[in-house]
Amino acid sequence: MLDVYSHYPHGLDHRRLGPDDPVPEEAVWLDLLNPDRAEEAAVERMLGIDVPTREEMQEIEPSSRLYEGDGALFLTATVVSGADAEHPETTPVTFVLCGGRLATIRYATPRPFALFSAHAQRHPEHCRRGDVALFHLLDAIIDRAADVLEGVQADLDVISRRAFGRRQDATPHAAEIDFEAILKEIARIQTLTSKARDSLVSLQRLLSFLLRPGQVDKGMSASFKVLVRDVQSLSDHASYLGGLIAFQLDATLGMINIEQNNIIKIFSIAAVIFLPPTLIASIYGMNFEFMPELGWPWGYPAALGLMVASVTVTWLLFRRKGWL
Repeated sequence: MLDVYSHYPHGLDHRRLGPDDPVPEEAVWLDLLNPDRAEEAAVERMLGIDVPTREEMQEIEPSSRLYEGDGALFLTATVVSGADAEHPETTPVTFVLCGGRLATIRYATPRPFALFSAHAQRHPEHCRRGDVALFHLLDAIIDRAADVLEGVQADLDVISRRAFGRRQDATPHAAEIDFEAILKEIARIQTLTSKARDSLVSLQRLLSFLLRPGQVDKGMSASFKVLVRDVQSLSDHASYLGGLIAFQLDATLGMINIEQNNIIKIFSIAAVIFLPPTLIASIYGMNFEFMPELGWPWGYPAALGLMVASVTVTWLLFRRKGWL
């Protein structure tokens, strides 16, 4: 799919081109989503470049992601996709800056692209040149990363209240905590934070490469430096959240251990309480010939009473010690 954004004096024109539609000369931003060979060829003819393949975009070496060739800048960054889904992912996105035009190649639909597309319709000046469009598109991606990290922090607050905010006056059933669900949620937000941090690292490398002398004009260079500071700030915040997630995980595992210890404590106390009557029953269960109590008329009720008394005394002793 090939979306073309062309800037005119009266505003911005957005078209989705078909297989046989020519690319307008006024095109500023060419957005390739899951492109076929015909769409790639149309962009290659328009810009005079070789569009990188999906396999080339997935290379992790910086030299394969950030380079200059055919009079164009090829910049590949990792962008978070599906941040609100159960299984968030990252996808490589390549930005090609060539001759005042911007081309993007992607195989997923990160939300910033839709947001920037709608924003450019309302503010056509943000898509008047390729470098200006690149700046605002990267700004939208960074804003989305900030929203993701804000959501992670909010989720951590909710998890903390769920794990440690049990009311003391709640009923036993209401006081139960689903620690399995909490652990799954911690794993999800850890994955999301990790992917957001990977995205920020790739964006920082992209911006550092873009700010090399002669890559963009001085006016835009100052704007891109603002993005560098934003990315650095968000990277620090992501590291901070990583520490919070690790603490939350350790604290949740600690609460699980406490719950398990309380269960074992109940069984241990029950075993100790019933130990004296068991001892009494064992004594009178021995088959010796000379046991005076066996001939007592009240021997059986006395043995039962002794068992009940031993349980009662043990229970009262535990209550006095504060073990119950």
